[in-house]
Amino acid sequence: GRELGCAILGDGADLVAGEVDRIALSHGFFRIHQEERPETGSDNSVAIVPADVPAEDRERVREAAKAVYRALGCKGLSRVDMFLTNDGEVVLNEVNTLPGMTSYSRYPRMMAATGLPLGEVLDRLIAMALRGNGR
Repeated sequence: GRELGCAILGDGADLVAGEVDRIALSHGFFRIHQEERPETGSDNSVAIVPADVPAEDRERVREAAKAVYRALGCKGLSRVDMFLTNDGEVVLNEVNTLPGMTSYSRYPRMMAATGLPLGEVLDRLIAMALRGNGR
């Protein structure tokens, strides 16, 4: 199968799902960055945004990510990581409730691919917090 991720932003029924990404490994285990010069990325992986899977699979991943986010009572933001098996099943891997927000992190790239630049993501998070919804 393939490892996919989906950025989620919001609270309750008002959720925005970012574009789905796929981690492509050349060897070894996934690491988001190297220890030295992390802004250069990883020496063994690349995040492909949007994921190079059929559009209907990306949509199923987005819907599953929103369902997991709601079921766990997440608020604000999270990145939901999943596996897409070879037979097309979407399987939960983990939920990252404090995803990276650097220029080389996956979450901002997924949101930017749907038309939400990092500044707007941060504006929405601050607005949720001020309303008391992002606790």
